[in-house]
Amino acid sequence: MLSNPKSQFLQYLAQTSPEPMALEIASANGNYLYDSTGKAYLDLIAGISVCNIGHQHPQVISAVEEQLHKHLHVMVYGEVVQSKQSEYGKSLVDILPESLNNVYFTNSGAEAIDAAMKLAKRVTGKWGFVAQTQAYHGSTQGPLSLMSDAYFTDPYKPLLGSVYFINQNDTNSLANIPWEKIAGVVVELIQAEKGTTEASVSFLSKLRTLCDEHCVLLIFDEIQTGFGRTGALFAFQHYQIIPDILVLGKALGGGLPMGAMVAGKHLMQQFSYNPVLGHITTFGGHPLSAAAGNAALNVLLSEINLVDVQQKGSLFKQLLNHPEIHSVDGIGLLLSVKLSSSEKVIQLIRKLLNRGIFTDWFLFAADRFRICPPLTITEEEIRNCCQVILEELNFINAN
Repeated sequence: MLSNPKSQFLQYLAQTSPEPMALEIASANGNYLYDSTGKAYLDLIAGISVCNIGHQHPQVISAVEEQLHKHLHVMVYGEVVQSKQSEYGKSLVDILPESLNNVYFTNSGAEAIDAAMKLAKRVTGKWGFVAQTQAYHGSTQGPLSLMSDAYFTDPYKPLLGSVYFINQNDTNSLANIPWEKIAGVVVELIQAEKGTTEASVSFLSKLRTLCDEHCVLLIFDEIQTGFGRTGALFAFQHYQIIPDILVLGKALGGGLPMGAMVAGKHLMQQFSYNPVLGHITTFGGHPLSAAAGNAALNVLLSEINLVDVQQKGSLFKQLLNHPEIHSVDGIGLLLSVKLSSSEKVIQLIRKLLNRGIFTDWFLFAADRFRICPPLTITEEEIRNCCQVILEELNFINAN
C-alpha cells in the first residue's frame, strides 16, 4: 500500500503531463507556499491568477468558516434563495458598468465560457464564433473549439464547427469573417498563454463596432485578467470598451472553485424560457465559494491599491535587465519574461525552485516564464526575487 503522498499522487490521480512538478505543498500563507519539509517558496504563479490577495487571508477564512456552519449545497442553481450567492452577485454588479447587471455563477471559467457561447447562440439565433489564435479559454468541448493550436485540438476532433480564427490586433482579417453567421466574438484582452500579448484599442474598437453592426455578442474572457491582476479591477477598463458578456473565473472564488458570466438581464433572462432551464448547474455558485469570493473582493477593494499593482509590475520590468532576457511583457502583475530558448526557461524554473521561487511557463510561449504573483507581493520580495533570477541566469549562461 502506498503511503507516500507523492507516490499516491502519481499512482492514483490522472496526470496531465509526463513530468509534473510534483512539489508536495503542505501549507500556504500570504505570498508563500511551504513544502512538506517546511521550505518556503515565493509564489510567482498565484495558482494561475487565482490567489490575487495572497493565500489564506483571514477575512476569507472567516467567511468560509461562518458559511460552513450554516449550510453547504442545498439545491441546484437558480431554484432557492441562497444569500451568499445573491450578496456576491450584487457586489459584482456594483463594480461593473450598468449594462453588465446580471450574474450567472458556474463552477469554473471554462464552464462560464461554455455558458456564454450558449447564450450568444440563444440571443442571436446564429451559431458561428470568432476567436483569437493561440488563445486559451479552457479544456471543455466549447472552449477547446475556440483553440487554434492543432497540437491540443486534433486528438479531440470533431469539435464545434464554424469557428473563425483571427490574430490579435489584425484588423484587416476582420473583413474576411462571414458576420451574418456569427453569434459571438470571444476575446482575451491580454492573451496570457501567448506570453501576455496585449490587445490594441483600435482592434477592440473595431470588434465592438462590427459586433454592433451585425447583431453579434462581444464576449471578453477575463478569467486570468480580472480582479486587479492588470492594475485595474478588470482589464476592459484600460480600454473603455464594454463587452456584452464578461466571463470571470480563477480569482473570482477567492481560492475556491468558481466561474461566472455577467451580462445584461434582458439577455440572461432568455435562459429561463423556450426552453425553461436553458442553462443549469448543480454546484455553480456554491455557498462556500460565494462567501470566499465576496470576502476576497472586499479585501481587494479595501486593502489593495491598484496603482501599486502597476508600479510593482514596472519594478519587475526595471530590475529584470540581463543579456539573456529579451523582453519583459505584460501589464500590472501579469508578466512574461522572454529568454533565448525554451530549454533555458526549463533550466531556470528548476533552479529557481531550488532557490525557493515558484514559477512556470506558458502554453503558447515556451521561451517565456511567468511572473504572476499575489498582488500583495512586496517591493522587498520583488527586489530579492529579481536578484535571484539574475544570479541563476548568470550561472546558466556560464555553463
